[in-house]
Amino acid sequence: QLQLVQSGGGLVQPGGSLRLSCAASGFTLDYRAIGWFRQAPGREREGVSCISSSGGDTNYADSVKGRFTISRDNAKNTVYLQMNSLKPEDTAIYYCATKALFRSGSRCPLGPPFDYWGQGTQVTVSS
Repeated sequence: QLQLVQSGGGLVQPGGSLRLSCAASGFTLDYRAIGWFRQAPGREREGVSCISSSGGDTNYADSVKGRFTISRDNAKNTVYLQMNSLKPEDTAIYYCATKALFRSGSRCPLGPPFDYWGQGTQVTVSS
């Protein structure tokens, strides 16, 4: 079964850190850019970060610049989102996503359509 499997997340106090992981199962992440997205209650889904297939290009939403870092380990077939200095407004369900190879989605920014989504992971920032 082809899927993205997420891990990490949870409850953290403001100013704390979390790391999210997104691992591909049944297919390789090589040649694909990967995006992280989030959706807070009552809000539209928004793009958080993207990393190109080579890892040489990344981008971030203005709201997370300087606090979040995206990275990838192709040998582990995994992409990470390190989140530091977390704020209550970062509370959301976070998703990773990528495209099928035929869409040639190797660069950032990464827009729809997406063929693979992670299952989502809750991040709650609260004291």
